[in-house]
Amino acid sequence: MYRKDWASKWAEYTPNKVAVKEYRPARSLTYQELNNQANLLAHYLVHDLKVGKGERLMVLAEHSLEYVVLFSMTQKTGITLVPVNFRLSGSEIDYLISDSEPRLLIAERKFADLVSSLKANIEILWLDDLFPQLNNSEHQRFEAVELEEDHPAFILYTSGSTGFPKGAIYSHKMLLWNSLNTSQSLEITPADLTINCMPPFHTGGWNVLVTPMLHRGATIGLMNKFDPDFLLELMEQEKSNLFMGVPTMLKMMADSEKFKSVSLDAMRYFIVGGEALPFEVIDTWHRKGVKIRQGYGLTEVGPNLTSLHQDDAEQKIGSIGKPNFYVEYKIVDEQGCRVEPNEVGEFCLKGPMVTPGYWRNEEASQKAIVDGWFHTGDLVKEDNDGYLYVVDRKKCMFISGGENVYPAEIERVLRAMYGVDEVAVIGVKDAKWGEVGKAFVTMKPGCSFSESLLREHCANHLAKFKVPRHFEVLDELPKNGSGKIDRKNLV
Repeated sequence: MYRKDWASKWAEYTPNKVAVKEYRPARSLTYQELNNQANLLAHYLVHDLKVGKGERLMVLAEHSLEYVVLFSMTQKTGITLVPVNFRLSGSEIDYLISDSEPRLLIAERKFADLVSSLKANIEILWLDDLFPQLNNSEHQRFEAVELEEDHPAFILYTSGSTGFPKGAIYSHKMLLWNSLNTSQSLEITPADLTINCMPPFHTGGWNVLVTPMLHRGATIGLMNKFDPDFLLELMEQEKSNLFMGVPTMLKMMADSEKFKSVSLDAMRYFIVGGEALPFEVIDTWHRKGVKIRQGYGLTEVGPNLTSLHQDDAEQKIGSIGKPNFYVEYKIVDEQGCRVEPNEVGEFCLKGPMVTPGYWRNEEASQKAIVDGWFHTGDLVKEDNDGYLYVVDRKKCMFISGGENVYPAEIERVLRAMYGVDEVAVIGVKDAKWGEVGKAFVTMKPGCSFSESLLREHCANHLAKFKVPRHFEVLDELPKNGSGKIDRKNLV
């Protein structure tokens, strides 16, 4: 049992330092103000509304100062946040309500139509009205409760590829150890400033940089939606020195007119995750003077688990680097035996940053966590220098004529072809081979689609059974809320 109340500590050490800020409109909270607001909210929820430790609050909102106050409140009270994707349908949110059984739904009024479509019987608090009401209160002190290590700070729902979403328990222990791993690897200090564009319903919007920065007493800028032009302006204006994004964001910023003129001299490096970053994108940012650190993470563990040092970005292209400080790992075959270097196996992880399990889903928890090892479902290999490479998601692999085919391998080949912008490959049913590949591509401006040329390029670089049988050009690949390619919507 222990208390974890970061806001109160930094309110004592650096009360007047800006903890979090917004830009449109310009608003900010110092660490003292963040702590005061969290205390007011904690008192209101616990004493006035009688919300108890361990009860859930579902939140339907964009990232904001108020959302960060909600997080600080959880560290004081043990109330658990359930962030919800505001792009979901009402019926999908109804399922999450039935699964997590939140005491209250806190929502922004901009999502009033979505809230009105819900069939669940749940009490609503409007975020827009909540904090002005609290500011009239005198209760700016709150005694933080003691928390068990595995007590849930968040329940983060993972979409998965089939079936219903699973609620990954993100504990207070995970918060601490993820922050320690992150600070150690990225050398975060209280002098740092990041601008966060990741959504709050995704672990990347909280635990890649936001919560580690709060733990270190640094400053966070929030954008509630990604705008490449405005983001580049802010990075220059704010002298931001750390940024986390997904490959799509880096490509869009590099394509922006602002990219040519903006100065990013203060930037230490970008942290990139989600999928491998093409060499041409790395090279573009390196020529701009911005170094790239690629890494690997997932909701149920970390998420900051491996890191490729910026000096190795070109030498070890495609690598996710080496495990962070307090991360144990092994790569195993189908029988659970460790594989040799350069052999493909499933990536398994162990350490204090592993989830206690899935919310009220013991079957899924036992399947994922075996003898303390979390089985990621990712297929990786380790080279002779100890650098790790993701070969593919285990569930993305398909079998064609008895041969294992990894879409990521095909995608890397297609991305290297002139004119191809983005690509995703899936397995589709085939009467003869069981499954064959189908490639979805987008083309760069001014370039035309030619199925025969794409097929020929693949045939020159891949075994015959790996060459996609089908090709389809799209104006844009579907993306999920975190900016990754949404394979579920490719058919």
